Amino acid sequence: MDSLKELYKLGNGPSSSHTMGPQKAAQMFRERTPHAARYRVTLYGSLAATGKGHLTDWIIEKTLKPIETEIVWKADEVKPFHTNGMLFESLDTLGESTEQWEVFSVGGGTIAEASSTSRGSKNIYPHSKLLDIMRFCREENIELWEYVERYENSDLWDFLREMWEAMVTAMDRGLQKTGVLPGELKYPRKANSFFKKARLQAKHLKSTGMTFAYALAVSEENASGGLVVTAPTCGSAGLVPAVLRSLKEEYDVSEDELLRALAIGGLIGNLVKENASISGAEVGCQGEVGTACAMAAAMAAYLFGGTLSQIDYAAEMALEHHLGMTCDPVAGYVQVPCIERNAVSAVRALDAAEYTLFTDGDHCISFDQVVLTMGETGRDLKCGYKETSLAGLAKYSPACRFRL
Repeated sequence: MDSLKELYKLGNGPSSSHTMGPQKAAQMFRERTPHAARYRVTLYGSLAATGKGHLTDWIIEKTLKPIETEIVWKADEVKPFHTNGMLFESLDTLGESTEQWEVFSVGGGTIAEASSTSRGSKNIYPHSKLLDIMRFCREENIELWEYVERYENSDLWDFLREMWEAMVTAMDRGLQKTGVLPGELKYPRKANSFFKKARLQAKHLKSTGMTFAYALAVSEENASGGLVVTAPTCGSAGLVPAVLRSLKEEYDVSEDELLRALAIGGLIGNLVKENASISGAEVGCQGEVGTACAMAAAMAAYLFGGTLSQIDYAAEMALEHHLGMTCDPVAGYVQVPCIERNAVSAVRALDAAEYTLFTDGDHCISFDQVVLTMGETGRDLKCGYKETSLAGLAKYSPACRFRL
């Protein structure tokens, strides 16, 4: 598996796969072709189907400026390696192609070529299954965060601290803003009002309301193109920070504990990325919000003092109950139902962690098994339910015109 630095990334929304990935690819291609007179970029599959609402064309053109760029849309053509395909071409003054590069945005801002054997750039961990990692931790008498520390670089904690500070900043920005989000839906920001109402509540309802508010704040920042941390993607960036901030405030969790929880959550996200997918265009929203919920549940179980088995159970339960979740964004925006899903699933992550604490950790289905199941389920989903806006909610609510 790759480093956590390839999972947690700071970048602009609204989509890690449709915005951050294409931006990274465009930057690399521009560096390779400094003498290009013009560019042509062909987008395939999901990138073409929802690229307008996800600002894919905008970010590519912006990155390749001042050189003129032509965007070609081929939503009906899906490449075998991944649906988020891109073909970059540099053109000479006569319009002839001088260099080509086919590359794919595979989720979480990561890009890969069809010849890639892994979804990451490096393999720094010796294990790729949670059961193997847990077995190793028991043999070495270490915790999961210590396992991560052993194989990451020495700057791990500085990096995670930077990511946590960026998460908090995104929450604070989102909590202050009101009005509507960009796009034709005119979707209203709700984090500010949720936060104000939550402050007036008592005990459990206050905690739940704050969790909602924090998740909404980050998700609304993401939807407006703001700076967020992929956890594991932009579309699911609200869960992890919301859960961690709520636990920090309710239980006075120290910074060291928070960073260790982030390390554990990153490990869970990495396992999904390695053994299935975190790309909504490939496996549906179960790979994004489902994975984020599993990450947050594992973090919460650790902070609650859960055993290795209980952490595995919490992550497994959280992902299990998102199996089959489709990615059908209305009008192609990362707004409906994406924003609400972040808020609701943040509370679900806490519920999963709390449930496991009432058990001895023994459970029938392992996290590794549910990850494989999620990957298979994603491959079985029809194309319309995998970030194409051709089915489901996107089909029956094309512009959210009915306000009930």
